[in-house]
Amino acid sequence: MDHLSPQLAARKGKKALGDKAKGVGAGRGPGVGRVNGHHQENGMENMTLFEVVKAGKSATQAVVDDWIEAYKHDRDVALLDLINFFIQCSGCRGAVSGEMFRNMQNSEIIRKMTEDVKRIGDYPLTLSGPQWKKFRISFSDFIAVLVRQCQYSIIYDEYMMDTIISLLTGLSDSQVRAFRHTSTLAAMKLMTALVNVALNLSINMDNTQRQYEAERNKAVAKRANDRLELLLQKRKELQENQDEIENMMNAIFKGVFVHRYRDAIAEIRAICIEEIGVWMKLYSDAFLNDSYLKYVGWTMHDKQGEVRLKCLTALQGLFYSRELGARLELFTSRFKDRIVSMTLDKEYDVAVQAIKLLTLVLQSSDEVLTAEDCESVYHLVYSAHRPIAVSAGEFLFKKLFSHQGPEEEGLPRRGRQSLNGSLIKTTVFFFLESELHEHGAYLVDSLWDCGSDLLKDWETMISLLLDEPMPGEEALTDRQETALVEIMLCAIRQACECHPPVGRATGKRVLTAKEKKTQLDDRTRITEMFAVALPLLLAKYCVDIDKVTNLLQIPKYFDLDIYTTGRLEKHLDALLRQIWEVQDKHTDTEVLEACSTTYHSLCNEEFTIFNRVDIARSQLLDELVDKFDRLLEDFLQEGEEPDEDDAYQVLSTLKKISAFHNAHDLSKWDLFTSNYRLLNTGLQNGDMPEQIVIHAMQCTHYIILWHLAKVSDGTSLKGDMVTLRKQMRAFCLMCQRYLNSINTAVKEQAFTILCDLLLIFSHQIMSSGREQLEPLVYTPDSSLQAELLNFILDQVFIDQDDDSSTDGQQDDEASKIEALHKRRNLLAAYCKLIVYNVVEMNTGADIFKQYMRYYNDYGDIIKDTMSKTRQIDKVQCAKTLVLSLQMLFNDMLSELGFNVDRSSSAFCGIKELARRFSLTFGLDQMKTREAIAMLHKDGIEFAFKEPSPQGEGGPPLNVAFLDILSEFSSKLIRQDKRTVHMYLERFMTFQMALQREDCWLPLISYRNSLQVGGDDDTMSIISGISSRGSTVRSKKSKPAAASKRKLPEEENSCSSTDAVWMNREQNVQTPVMMHSPHLTSTVLRDPKKMRPEDSYAAAYAMPTEQHPHQPVPPQQHTQVTWMLTQRQQAEARQQQERVSMHYAKMRNHMQQAIRRGSGLMEDDEEPIVEDVMMSSEDRLEDINEGMDFDTMDIDLPASKNRRERTELKPDYFDPSSIMDDSVLNVSMF
Repeated sequence: MDHLSPQLAARKGKKALGDKAKGVGAGRGPGVGRVNGHHQENGMENMTLFEVVKAGKSATQAVVDDWIEAYKHDRDVALLDLINFFIQCSGCRGAVSGEMFRNMQNSEIIRKMTEDVKRIGDYPLTLSGPQWKKFRISFSDFIAVLVRQCQYSIIYDEYMMDTIISLLTGLSDSQVRAFRHTSTLAAMKLMTALVNVALNLSINMDNTQRQYEAERNKAVAKRANDRLELLLQKRKELQENQDEIENMMNAIFKGVFVHRYRDAIAEIRAICIEEIGVWMKLYSDAFLNDSYLKYVGWTMHDKQGEVRLKCLTALQGLFYSRELGARLELFTSRFKDRIVSMTLDKEYDVAVQAIKLLTLVLQSSDEVLTAEDCESVYHLVYSAHRPIAVSAGEFLFKKLFSHQGPEEEGLPRRGRQSLNGSLIKTTVFFFLESELHEHGAYLVDSLWDCGSDLLKDWETMISLLLDEPMPGEEALTDRQETALVEIMLCAIRQACECHPPVGRATGKRVLTAKEKKTQLDDRTRITEMFAVALPLLLAKYCVDIDKVTNLLQIPKYFDLDIYTTGRLEKHLDALLRQIWEVQDKHTDTEVLEACSTTYHSLCNEEFTIFNRVDIARSQLLDELVDKFDRLLEDFLQEGEEPDEDDAYQVLSTLKKISAFHNAHDLSKWDLFTSNYRLLNTGLQNGDMPEQIVIHAMQCTHYIILWHLAKVSDGTSLKGDMVTLRKQMRAFCLMCQRYLNSINTAVKEQAFTILCDLLLIFSHQIMSSGREQLEPLVYTPDSSLQAELLNFILDQVFIDQDDDSSTDGQQDDEASKIEALHKRRNLLAAYCKLIVYNVVEMNTGADIFKQYMRYYNDYGDIIKDTMSKTRQIDKVQCAKTLVLSLQMLFNDMLSELGFNVDRSSSAFCGIKELARRFSLTFGLDQMKTREAIAMLHKDGIEFAFKEPSPQGEGGPPLNVAFLDILSEFSSKLIRQDKRTVHMYLERFMTFQMALQREDCWLPLISYRNSLQVGGDDDTMSIISGISSRGSTVRSKKSKPAAASKRKLPEEENSCSSTDAVWMNREQNVQTPVMMHSPHLTSTVLRDPKKMRPEDSYAAAYAMPTEQHPHQPVPPQQHTQVTWMLTQRQQAEARQQQERVSMHYAKMRNHMQQAIRRGSGLMEDDEEPIVEDVMMSSEDRLEDINEGMDFDTMDIDLPASKNRRERTELKPDYFDPSSIMDDSVLNVSMF
């Protein structure tokens, strides 16, 4: 072991650790430290300390007691067991032998152990599984119990603790992560245990001092001098023990914590911060000062959320105590801004804990946080992340609602004048002042956990709305009353549904029995209160749209039985009268739909009030239908243009009928004829108001859906299906005609209804055993499909500046967002027709081609549509994708002309779109094999479809499309590359293969993309002369780069192969073009002397035996070529083997050199470097501030009348060797 330092040996003349006893017990093998005593009875006598702690089969107390007994018997053997325990806990398979323990330095032992641990990736603290999850707890408990059991004797023997601290300090400085992590955890837990010992010593010293003072203050006759001497002796011993503990803690703090709190591993940093928080809380007199708080403050800037989280939880433990919180004023003022900023941390857990910490700071002092600090937390009550919102709600509740003055103590518990009345007003004021959000449901949900009693005080809310204000009391404004109604409705919904609003739900949660009982009780209270109050509220706010819309939603949370059991029928009649009044006075769609929904909630056949509500509903609908028929006759029979009053009356009545038809079946009134007549007249005259047309379409749509529901349920009459079929087809034709309307809103309504009807009455209608509905299936013809597609192209794929649907409000950002949302809905409606095979899949080509241009607006919709269509039919989807690329290519030709500039933005855009399409096919080439092959087939046919505009000898018009098609070549498997290449050759002439001009580069690059890796499974490409001609040519040729051109003189040398190209249709198995035999002989030339054109031609040289069906040159020349080819293949294989063997040797030598060069390496996730600290860039700027090194010494506070302590004796650690320069002379304040 290390002799630690000369200071330790010199301290009080104590023996250094090197002078240990030499007897380690004969016959004990290396690291065979066993646990005796108690564990022998349980059959565990042959288990090491590590195995016992890992198994967790025995109480830690018993394990420690056995070790103490062994230590008293032979301390070297016991310490050896303990050393091996730490080594094994680090994942090292080796063990320290007795000889190593006696003769080797500490660093030598660690280096030896490093060789055993570096081959292991995981170690106990990082292993998964239930056993290893408990290991960390057992490991920490063992250290804590060991120190606690040794605190009265062994801990002060100047041997055990010195040895352990020396070992852990050395391990914590190791480059091996396993050693560093495990030893840091052990050292920090050891420090925590020593803090507990120091705290007990401090308490005992204070008690001894009090006893001494009491005895000394007695009269001389009654004073016991012997007792005074004993107390003085005891105080002296306690003082010496405290000095020892301080030295131990200083050693751990300086040797381990100061370095490891900024370790490169986040887990190690988190351990340090977590434990220093424990020390400050346990022994605040010694540790709760700026010298230690600064480490927590600095680390709050850590890059890892795990470490920042530990900082916040450590501080929370301090602020929980008001006494400790008062001592943190300087720290809070220094780091308050950082804590406030952490409420917006990217890690949600960190943000939650930051808000909770600020709540504790708020409780400790109201003056610390400024108004700006509080406002930065207030707006988080609207966060979509519920834990953050709930924490912010608690902060808000504590800040605004928890301060009760003496003048409020005598207020009543409920009602307008109660304390809750003022708190509810405060809630309303806050809701209105938070201009960033207008979502009451989110505010209520945030405050629900801490302020549910306040939010459930509906009696006070009703009083604030209905009662007149008292003299001198300021009444609520109209805006405040509207906000109060919304908060009241949200609180009712939260109480009855018991789940967060949309966007905050974290999954369906099963309610407990207590929560279910609370839910039922709240629902009963709501019904009893609002059954009486709701008619009064509706009467007071009958003309207010916002208030009435919210109030009408309350009945759907009622327990309708209470109307009967509570004898509240008269209040039900009053409610029905108010609903009638509301619908009669309003034409707003939201209010009318709220009335319709309320009737639907009350018309429940399970309750006895059904007949009463049904009669009222029928009377209302009879009046509306009769009024509509009467108005419609007058409206349509007038020969002259109808006036605005008649149109308004028809529109308002039609709105009401449509709103009620949405939730109620109005089939007994024949509304289809009236609406169809209205729509037909609008088409003929062309002067029908757009809103009348829109609502007539909507009402007719509801008529058909209700008719379909009756037919599907089997409750309809015999001829109803025929009637439905006629009505549906007639209405679809009507909507199709309205697609050509000049009014945008009418066209959008017609398009939306058409998409819905086509989807509903598609072949899907026969699913789930409903084959009887087959006569209702409606398939759109080609003209309807074309009109729907044209509508999408004209109305959806437009620029923001071209959108005129917002009627001049385009400058308004909200209007832009709303218009975009509407266009997205239109596109999604059409894409559903493609996905469900209602329209032809190839119509999606016009949609897919817009993917790149409108990626920000519709990229997610188009991508999901491509994914769904691929699941339906991979081949057809691939053909649709290539069709979209062909459309874009044709558009480019029409704009730019025949001479395609492959560097133009238009061409690059198409190529990038092809790359994006290629990525959507995924990595499994076998699943998409057929689809990719068909895509290449269609692309090749398109490329050679049109002849050259330059006449014979020029490239085909669409040859540049092959460059785009090459983006999909990587998705072809090796066999299919050959097949596609053979298919490409069918369209090529011999002269095409010889061309090297720029206009032919797409063909060259596409052929190269098909040839790479397609010749030899063992080694497709070894090496070849590059386009620069600088590398050595291999024996097997490589396809030349696309940029390499063939010189004109080389074309003449290929004339002998004309016969080959005449028969190209028969040579479908030829993987590449046959070359001139003359060019094959270039393999015999010196690579340095080859001409560029020869190297290019040789790159296409292929063995002749691979072309059995191809015409061959004369026999003699063919035989020479065949022999050369055989030699090429043999030499290529030999070269490959030599390269592989050379690489293996080099790799082996390198590994051996690495092993010899470093004995401290490990298979770690991060690179092993000499310095395991975080880089200076990772440190926060606070580290540059000065810090006095003297504050690093742990100086426990003096007890009363304690003698003046001398400076700590020299430590056995050299500060200059263990302290980093960046830590020395740095202070926080």
